[in-house]
Amino acid sequence: MDDRIKFEIEFVIQSSPSLLYNYISTPSGLSEWFADNVNSRGELFSFIWDGSEEEAKLLKRKSDEFVKFAWTDQDDDGFFEMKIIVDEITKDVSLFITDFADEDELDEAKMLWENQIASLKQVLGSK
Repeated sequence: MDDRIKFEIEFVIQSSPSLLYNYISTPSGLSEWFADNVNSRGELFSFIWDGSEEEAKLLKRKSDEFVKFAWTDQDDDGFFEMKIIVDEITKDVSLFITDFADEDELDEAKMLWENQIASLKQVLGSK
C-alpha cells in the first residue's frame, strides 16, 4: 500500500467556538452534518453513511478547541483532526481540518471535506 498523504484545509465559519465544538465532538452534532448517523460508546464512535458503518476512536479532545479521531480499520496515519482556531485580532473562527488520503484520492478527499463543511455551515446558519 502506498503511503498516504497528509493534507490540511481551513474553513472560515461564522460561529462561536463553543457551538462549533458541539457540532464536531458529539454524536448528535456530527450526525447533523458529517454522517447520516453517529453513535458512541465511550471513546468509540460509529459513523454511518448510506447503510455502511465505520468506527473511529476519539484519541484526544480539548473543549472548544479540537477533536482527533483514529479510524479503527487503518494504520497509524488513519486519523483526522478538526481544530477550532480563533484569530486573536479579528476574532474570526476557522475550522482547520487535518486528514490523510492516498495520492490518487487527494482531490476527492478535499472535495468531500468541502461538501461536509458546506453542510455544517448550513446547519450553523453560517455563510
